[in-house]
Amino acid sequence: MTTAREIMTTGARCASVDDTVTQAARMMRDLGVGALPICGEDNRLAGMITDRDIVLNCVAEGMDTTTVRVQDYAGGEVVTIGADDDIQEALATMARAGVRRLPVIDGHDLVGMISQADIAKNLPEEHAGRLVEAISEAPSTD
Repeated sequence: MTTAREIMTTGARCASVDDTVTQAARMMRDLGVGALPICGEDNRLAGMITDRDIVLNCVAEGMDTTTVRVQDYAGGEVVTIGADDDIQEALATMARAGVRRLPVIDGHDLVGMISQADIAKNLPEEHAGRLVEAISEAPSTD
């Protein structure tokens, strides 16, 4: 059984709940990512913000990205996967929630991120196509 911990991208960085949308966008650019976990003062996962959230929910609405905080545009409930959960569980969670990225947690600590591509690269070829199809058919939330 392959676990999320074995295939995740380590070193995930968080935006702070008090960061502006501009700061989060710059962090995404600098890290080469399209989503950032948001951590609260207690360093616990408080949400996620995606490049899509920024464009559709902030920029398109004419909001000032230099003053609006990421917590105002983060998605709803955060869907996560446990570090020791197997990749089939990660796949099922992504499909059910309609997300393409999952924060990986160990207890309450963020230890990495797992993406649709991470799972596809680690599944047998015949399963990878079904993964992409299942996640793509789910209503998108990110």
